[in-house]
Amino acid sequence: MTYSVKVVQDHISQYAPRWAGPGSEGVRGLSGSCPGCSPLELRVQRTRCRCREDRPLPPAPGAQPFPNPTQPCPVPAANPGVTMNPVVFLSFPDLRCSLLLLVTWVFTPVTTEITSLDTENIDDILNNADVALVNFYADWCRFSQMLHPIFEEASNVIKEEYPNENQVVFARVDCDQHSDIAQRYRISKYPTLKLFRNGMMMKREYRGQRSVKALADYIRQQKSDPVQELHDLAEITTLDRSKRNIIGYFEQKDSENYRVFERVANILHDDCAFLSAFGAVSKPERYSGDNIIYKPPGHSAPDMVYLGSMTNFDGTYNWIQDKCVPLVREITFENGEELTEEGLPFLILFHMKEDTESLEIFQNEVARQLISEKGTINFLHADCDKFRHPLLHIQKTPADCPVIAIDSFRHMYVFGDFRDVLIPGKLKQFVFDLHSGKLHREFHHGPDPTDIAPGQQVQDVASSPPESSFQKLAPSEYRYTLLRDRDEL
Repeated sequence: MTYSVKVVQDHISQYAPRWAGPGSEGVRGLSGSCPGCSPLELRVQRTRCRCREDRPLPPAPGAQPFPNPTQPCPVPAANPGVTMNPVVFLSFPDLRCSLLLLVTWVFTPVTTEITSLDTENIDDILNNADVALVNFYADWCRFSQMLHPIFEEASNVIKEEYPNENQVVFARVDCDQHSDIAQRYRISKYPTLKLFRNGMMMKREYRGQRSVKALADYIRQQKSDPVQELHDLAEITTLDRSKRNIIGYFEQKDSENYRVFERVANILHDDCAFLSAFGAVSKPERYSGDNIIYKPPGHSAPDMVYLGSMTNFDGTYNWIQDKCVPLVREITFENGEELTEEGLPFLILFHMKEDTESLEIFQNEVARQLISEKGTINFLHADCDKFRHPLLHIQKTPADCPVIAIDSFRHMYVFGDFRDVLIPGKLKQFVFDLHSGKLHREFHHGPDPTDIAPGQQVQDVASSPPESSFQKLAPSEYRYTLLRDRDEL
């Protein structure tokens, strides 16, 4: 008995063109190896080698043999009397083998290819992707090599959940081949995983665990709605006022005003909580039209209203970023690596968590005296209890807090008495002395001659300033290949 299996053969020819060649050509034995073959191809080899037909499978148009075929399966020569017609009839053993091949294909998970970015396609691909996770790597980096299979498997998992090609893109950049791209995105270590939304690089890169689950969970989190919808204005009274809250009031969700708001929320949702209300719920707050409100932390600070154009993305983004990313940021063990990698020295207030008065004084004086230094130094505050170790480096304890210090990533320098911060220009001079090198000189050689009273004897005082403590929070050589360690860079 024979069966018509043209459909089966068509499926095999269409979906597996690399192995649907003549029966004895390019098929390895079970003991052979196949460099470059996919798991599907390896399973097909084992399946084909178990088949013993009267003749091989008919060749598929354009079929390619396995690479470097050796030890072909012993399949008898084809019957020369058989003529191939548009409808193919196979004997039962042929049908059995073909069905085995088809079942192997059906139950093999579909794998996706990681998109390789270069100068020609990077802007087009990233601009059209809702979310893109890009792996900046180098082939010689062992950490990059370890990440490759994990990154590919995470891509496969996410592709099943977000099948649209523009929903989520997993991409990679070979930084040796495309050093211009690496410089463009300031890559200083391998591998570096950066997140992009509609072509815009997010401030925070991925620094979590390098596992399939962790990467997949991270992307799922990025795809979640960053804006919480309010169904009753009474919900505002239950907001967490320790956070920075941005609330948008809109007549319609399907509006350009809200689309801009949502786009900003996608970028800054790690820094602020975003909420929105629509229609009748938002009407009491829309007496002058759609608007955006900023509610700062605490219950005493007044609300602030955005007065610019709500359809202007740049204006809306800059205003909300200014509110969500404060001038004085808190440093924690979670964000320490990120802040250290920015490469700017730290001006830090160490204070007890409940001491909000000292923090407020420090914030006000930084804003008053040092706003022009924003791009040259990071203004931070730290919990004295959590950061006891850096305090010990400068011979302080939590009992001495509040304490102001500078960490230059080489040494730590202590500001005088905290109350001196209220002296006009005192804190600014402390920072200027860092930039001029005066702090470093005085620690090693005593006061500068210009600071010595007339007639006072100049004495060279040897000193050893405490070493940097926060430098230890920088990216670890046990997790990354750091480019600054390479002589040529």
